[in-house]
Amino acid sequence: MTNEEHGSILKALDAAKTQWYHVKAVVVSGMGFFTDSYDLFVISLITKLLGRIYYQVPGSSSPGSLPDGISAAVSGVAFAGTFLGQIFFGCLGDKLGRKRVYGLTLLIMTICSICSGLSLGNDPKTVMVTLCFFRFWLGFGIGGDYPLSATIMSEYANKRTRGAFIAGVFSMQGVGILAAGGVSLLVSALFERKFPSRAYVLDGAASTVPQADYVWRIILMVGALPALLTYYWRMKMPETARYTALVSKNADKAASDMTKVLNVDIEASSAKHDQARVSSDEFGLFSKKFLCRHGLHLFGTASTWFLLDIAFYSQNLFQKDIFTTIGWLPPAKVMNALQELFMIARAQTIIACCSTVPGYYFTVGLIDRMGRYWIQIIGFAMMTIFMFVLAIPYHHWTLPANRIGFVVFYSLTFFFSNFGPNATTFIVPAEIFPARLRSTCHGISAASGKAGAMVGSFGFAALVKALGMSRTLYIMGGINLAGLLITYLTIPEPKGISLEELSGETKPETIQEKIVI
Repeated sequence: MTNEEHGSILKALDAAKTQWYHVKAVVVSGMGFFTDSYDLFVISLITKLLGRIYYQVPGSSSPGSLPDGISAAVSGVAFAGTFLGQIFFGCLGDKLGRKRVYGLTLLIMTICSICSGLSLGNDPKTVMVTLCFFRFWLGFGIGGDYPLSATIMSEYANKRTRGAFIAGVFSMQGVGILAAGGVSLLVSALFERKFPSRAYVLDGAASTVPQADYVWRIILMVGALPALLTYYWRMKMPETARYTALVSKNADKAASDMTKVLNVDIEASSAKHDQARVSSDEFGLFSKKFLCRHGLHLFGTASTWFLLDIAFYSQNLFQKDIFTTIGWLPPAKVMNALQELFMIARAQTIIACCSTVPGYYFTVGLIDRMGRYWIQIIGFAMMTIFMFVLAIPYHHWTLPANRIGFVVFYSLTFFFSNFGPNATTFIVPAEIFPARLRSTCHGISAASGKAGAMVGSFGFAALVKALGMSRTLYIMGGINLAGLLITYLTIPEPKGISLEELSGETKPETIQEKIVI
């Protein structure tokens, strides 16, 4: 470490080599994200089963299904909680510190994941009300994890590999999606083997065995385990030096914490040196100075996340309906309840393995080479192209001989979502705002994304019913195109630049708002 780096905690963090502590921080933060994605996406797998168990009409020619309003509520209520949690915990992370509220979010997620599976009652109304209640508060805890995990990882990381570290945390979303499919496959297969039944068309009443009520509960509760196992380590993480030195103004504590983290001796004078370098002009979020310096950036991060999540969550939550529409999944009536769950989970797992998860890890490997800006531009562009490829000759894809082609192009939209804006919209807000407002601005951006997710979860099914699948895919393509244009106009390139230079807290030696190739 150079003399200059010894004289500055911030420069020491920016120049630090990758250490075991960085890896541990990615894993500990990532386990929260595993639970986040598992709980948000697993609900799409079990809604068909819930319909069969609680809304079966005796003598009906087709299996029971959740009424549209209840289906939208069960799928979307967690997003409402997440929206509020992102704003609340984002602000709290800047007011009280990242660490002080970090463990609380994990505790809320763990308790509510378990309680979701223990939803009370036997009649449909009671079960759905309690399930929605616990999923709302589950979403509230999940919401807090977004700004806190991203901010903590960005403030610990060095500037050379900062993007990969934050992307590594976010990539656990892909693992959570994969785990949701894998657990659903395993549990449904085990129960089907132990409690076999005939297809609905052969024996409607017996096609849903009583034990199926345990299946969805077990699947929901399993998601709490990884988060629970990492709670102790999350509580042991020190506050980030950037927050301690620049926001709390505690030079001694910042030096002590970073001495342990970086395994080097750092004097309190280093933190005081950093405090002297950082601008004392601490304008607020609603000030004219913030609007002039960061208003366009906040608009860009919030609006692109909003547009991305309309498409991303509608595709994820309703992919079972899309696959049924094109005939990739068998008709529900030729399967029993557990077989239908197995087939839906298998389809989601295949998509996750072939496109969703690889997309996340392409981002981890390439983000510090290509940069955030270009990955987001390319991602939105490819998502737009593939949506129009599916929409324009839609009838062609519904023919039995062409269904595999539809699935391939549909999978590519997921790949370029995750090797694209789904990752970068999470990363950029954690890098470009001042330390005292970083968690708040990330929370606002993320909440905008969840507003888009609510639009997708509540609106997609209604659009398909009103306009048909083809026109709905056209609309999704247009949304992706809008995201591309806003990215081009508003998003800066943070690659290789310190957080303080990006946010304007210190005078940069060299900075480019955007790297143009």
